[in-house]
Amino acid sequence: MILQVLNEYYQRKSRMLDSDLAPPGFEHKAIPFLVVLSTDGGFVGFDDTCEGEGKKKVAKTYLVPQTIKRSSGVAANLLWDHSGYVFGIDNKGKPKRAREQYLAFVEAIRTRFSECNDAGIRAVLAFLERADFSKVQEHPLWTEILESGANLTFRLEGEAIPVCEREVVIDALSTANEKDLGEQSLCLVSGEADAIERLHPSVKGVWGAQSSGANIVSFNLDAFNSYGKSQGGNAPIGKRAVFAYTTALNHLLAKGSKQRIQVGDASTVFWCATPGHPMEELFPGFFGEQDKDNPDQGTSAVSTLLNAPKSGVGSFEDDGTRFYVLGLAPNAARIAVRFWHVKTVAELAVNIRKYFNDFRIVHAPHEPETFSLFRLLVATATLGKAENIPPNLGGDVMRSIIENLPYPQTLLAGAIRRIRAEQEVTYPRAAIIKACINRYSEKEELTVSLDANNMNTAYRLGRLFAVLERIQERASPGINATIRDRYYGAASSTPVTVFSTLLKLKNHHLAKLDNKGEAVNYEKLLGQIMNEITDFPAHLDLQSQGRFAIGYYHQRQAFFTKSESTNKGE
Repeated sequence: MILQVLNEYYQRKSRMLDSDLAPPGFEHKAIPFLVVLSTDGGFVGFDDTCEGEGKKKVAKTYLVPQTIKRSSGVAANLLWDHSGYVFGIDNKGKPKRAREQYLAFVEAIRTRFSECNDAGIRAVLAFLERADFSKVQEHPLWTEILESGANLTFRLEGEAIPVCEREVVIDALSTANEKDLGEQSLCLVSGEADAIERLHPSVKGVWGAQSSGANIVSFNLDAFNSYGKSQGGNAPIGKRAVFAYTTALNHLLAKGSKQRIQVGDASTVFWCATPGHPMEELFPGFFGEQDKDNPDQGTSAVSTLLNAPKSGVGSFEDDGTRFYVLGLAPNAARIAVRFWHVKTVAELAVNIRKYFNDFRIVHAPHEPETFSLFRLLVATATLGKAENIPPNLGGDVMRSIIENLPYPQTLLAGAIRRIRAEQEVTYPRAAIIKACINRYSEKEELTVSLDANNMNTAYRLGRLFAVLERIQERASPGINATIRDRYYGAASSTPVTVFSTLLKLKNHHLAKLDNKGEAVNYEKLLGQIMNEITDFPAHLDLQSQGRFAIGYYHQRQAFFTKSESTNKGE
């Protein structure tokens, strides 16, 4: 189904007047240098298309014939390639192979454009057949071209576009592709008769995969073959459908694409059945990192969605348009499908709104109202590093959000594990714990802010621990380490082993307070919290440790929040 939907996306998008998808047989490729020729095939010079400075230089992108699939053999791209193919000269120390590449490059142009009477093609062939590259090697840019192995293509002097973008060349190549379809069979994607593609073009842009690209459909060992079929014959997909799905996917994954985000190790792309739908623009603001060019994108997107039911504008509640979310992860020389979700825009809007409500919790004024999904995942990772996020966690969380399912146990465990390791209940970790526990219990067991009426023992013990720490801080201003640094792990997992000691220490700390009224207030608060605690548990399970963390976090926030009342959560 994934390939079918991508094929449909290409067909719809390519019919639009402002479509930036490549036509059949072509692709958009960064070409750093253009070989400028006169109409009689004379060498005029090189054009450097790169813009920027130093390592940030970026080559201009052109429409070129689609990349040839090659491994170790000689196979020339049409009208563009590196210097070994274009001139038969490279710095790899294999002149014989470079010569073979050059001959293959010239022959490919002759064969493909044998019936095309175009001035650009004639100039290119005249230049290549003359094979006098002495002026090429004397040019100031030659050393850089040779050392970088950069791709090159041709441009006629006085023209703005390269030869491969000339309309007559595009038409000639498209016609030739139709003639070369060969023996036809039934395509599994389109359901129509088409020539079956043996090797599918590479998909590029998946984070962590090979820079040259990788494949979703690939068979390269006998163990993967069936019924005597080899390579693409095991999954018979026509050439037209293969071009469509790979072009669409490369377009969505391209650098600078507004329809991709990173979710853990999964490069995630999304699109709507109706191109240009508002949800396509809003979606990255819900889950993606902050856009440097548009820092308010996420806040604006979330605000639009959350306020929609109140304002009645853009609520999407009755929008039955299909929305697709595809997560791809690297797997050696292939690409693994990490997740694939299909929802209506209405279903998606409702579930994302629930997700943001789940993660709402009291926080400091300077902290953001919402987090990107990446920031939530990083909060559970060792040292706060992206590479330490468990491989499947991002996909599991995304599935829970989109399908409105309980959040994965590994998310809750990760947040609690980092709290115990670092003795710090941070805002994102508290939000994760609250969201996970409330989804498990299927009710708002944990509120946004302090809930004095919550009688859960673990929650109350967390509050108690926060009050004891606060008393210590008030008794010894500027103290470097509090009871949290030494006792949090034990207090949150085996309360019976530490709370008797902490309550004895509390008496010593209260005695040091100069303000006796403050001491009395703390005693009253401790009495209110301990009123429903009949005994200290010997052990708290994972979810109870989460409730302990939220109780501690709520109480700490209440100390620093000016509030009319903390008797009732929001």
